[in-house]
Amino acid sequence: MESVTLKVSGMSCGHCVKAVEGSVGKLNGVDRVAVDLNNGQVQVQFNSSEVTLEQIKETIDDQGYDVE
Repeated sequence: MESVTLKVSGMSCGHCVKAVEGSVGKLNGVDRVAVDLNNGQVQVQFNSSEVTLEQIKETIDDQGYDVE
């Protein structure tokens, strides 16, 4: 299991948290997603043999947020 903390801009409310946690959490291989709205961070635990970091970033981007 790998863990990464991503800096994400554009999140401002509970809806943003649900959108990111819900979409990333549905990816095969993602074990845990936690959004820190105050710091603009998303922490993800995932199995890199099932999902890539790039796929996680693209999923966040597809929700309308920018991964830095």
